[in-house]
Amino acid sequence: MEKEFQVFVWVRIIGGLVIAVALIWGTMKLIDLVQPNSSSHTPEISYSSKSQGNTASHAPVMHNDNATQNSRIENAHSSAMSQGSKAADAHGAYGDTESYKGPTGVAFVDALIAPIAYELNERFWGWRPNDAIKLTDNINEYQLGVLEVTRRASTRLTENVSRTGSTAVINKYLERAMNSFMIRADSLIIPSAESSYSEAIDNLKRYKEQLIRGEASFYTRTDNLIPLLRSFGELVGSCDEKLVKRTEDTGEPVSTFSADNYYYYAKGVASALVPILHAIENDFSQVLKTRGGSEILHHAIISCHHASEMEPWLFVTEGNLNGIIPNHRANMATSISHARFYLGLLVVTLST
Repeated sequence: MEKEFQVFVWVRIIGGLVIAVALIWGTMKLIDLVQPNSSSHTPEISYSSKSQGNTASHAPVMHNDNATQNSRIENAHSSAMSQGSKAADAHGAYGDTESYKGPTGVAFVDALIAPIAYELNERFWGWRPNDAIKLTDNINEYQLGVLEVTRRASTRLTENVSRTGSTAVINKYLERAMNSFMIRADSLIIPSAESSYSEAIDNLKRYKEQLIRGEASFYTRTDNLIPLLRSFGELVGSCDEKLVKRTEDTGEPVSTFSADNYYYYAKGVASALVPILHAIENDFSQVLKTRGGSEILHHAIISCHHASEMEPWLFVTEGNLNGIIPNHRANMATSISHARFYLGLLVVTLST
């Protein structure tokens, strides 16, 4: 009798666990259908800019296996590299879709605008870090990663790429954009983060119009590119350190919640870097070819692409590195570390 009771209890326990897992899985799938690309395990958003207007297309890229993924990435990058070998003012496809030609720098500005514009205007529920009641967490961290890439790219564009030197006049639209992006991500009113970042995007578009009319500058010299790449390398390096550390500064072990935040922040950084690095591949094609940096940048893009496509099932797990449960933070660190290495190597290559 006692044995039958134990069997009865265990059957109920196992059945309850199976039902709970099924309910969780079904709920997450339902969320995916209702608000695509906004669940806690967001697939990569491929930001790519169009030649007409200032809109951007953003499509999730799903792959059936690693071979297909690698083949697609290699083909995309080979296409972009062949386009980059043309004249400095010819811009081929970066990202996964459109190709176009335009004045030097237009591709970079479009790539800078696309990720943050998507998070503000097209993602379900919009900008989330300043929500009074925070109902989500992972997307918030993802958006903070996108924002930090945007800030660094905007700063380096303003202070280096658009100027001949430290004594040159700063473009007024770029300066306004840079300052607007510096508003805190959790600022709710006076000004709100959304309004400030939207204003920054408007000013970037005005600078783009100046480039098209030939009234603004975008310098593709090595000494203009190096500070930009170094800034990205420092950011990726910071992500790498957080992804691999086992204890916090306080000496306490990294909690599951912190690991989750580190993971999605790094994913946001990688996702925003992909289109910008593609634009650099096109706009700075001549200097990259001359200094032998094209292939190195190509590998940095692949690494960021892999990081941006990682998609945990249900939630981020902190499994033992020798166990059967995945350690998503460690997996993310692999691609982020590769991106960090290649960005650093590219800076060294361009500096010599």
